[in-house]
Amino acid sequence: MTMHATASDAALISLVAAGDESAFRALYQRHQGLVYRFALMMSGRANIADDVTQEVFLFFLQRADRFDAGKGALASFLIGVARNCVRRRREVERVTSPLDESVPARNDPFADCARREEIDRVRAAILELPIHYREAVVLCELQEMSYADAAAALDCAVGTINSRLHRARAILTRKLRRVASATALTVMGCLR
Repeated sequence: MTMHATASDAALISLVAAGDESAFRALYQRHQGLVYRFALMMSGRANIADDVTQEVFLFFLQRADRFDAGKGALASFLIGVARNCVRRRREVERVTSPLDESVPARNDPFADCARREEIDRVRAAILELPIHYREAVVLCELQEMSYADAAAALDCAVGTINSRLHRARAILTRKLRRVASATALTVMGCLR
């Protein structure tokens, strides 16, 4: 397994296509976090992210011999598959609820609570974005994927990614300002 940890994706893909289980495990360990985080941020549900991650890697395992590195990086391919899985799930389940995972506790419970509320507001605002804007934000801002890799994963031009991100940031800024204003008014009303 240690030799697989340093092998390139291309080398591991060849080994997976030949039936090497440890090469598959190495690829899974290398890319499962990226796929899971994408699915989680796109669906808003940890159980869906788990299922999508499993579906993506089963799909890859069954078709590893057909993967074409000339069309893009493995990470972009896996995100593309995850994108399709999440879309199918959302069509069936119409998921709109906030994330159900918790933020690790720190020493200040009040700061933790405020931070958690802020994170929940941002996540809820991201989940409300139209899907094409949400995909760009999740890949480029949250996953820190390059614009070129995101464009490959979403099968669009890099300029399209730029414009989607610009528009998504503007929408998020407006949404979060409205929420902050409403929260301030509520707090002020409680203080009276």
